[in-house]
Amino acid sequence: MKVAISLPDTVFNAAEQLAHQLKMSRSQLYAEALSAYLGSRGATAVTAKLNAVYGSESSQVDSDLAQAQIQSISHEAW
Repeated sequence: MKVAISLPDTVFNAAEQLAHQLKMSRSQLYAEALSAYLGSRGATAVTAKLNAVYGSESSQVDSDLAQAQIQSISHEAW
């Protein structure tokens, strides 16, 4: 899909240089950069949702489960 956007000259020039250094097209650079940005924002959204859940729910580990976890690693050397 073609998209027209406006960029500050400094950002455009830096992107042109980077695309040249990486031997990739401007379109590929922008697509990869936007994909990375969206991926990082997606992780942030998941973290925010988990924080909302654990902010209102108890995060106390069941005592039997905690004991089983401790026993499963008791042979580990720390």
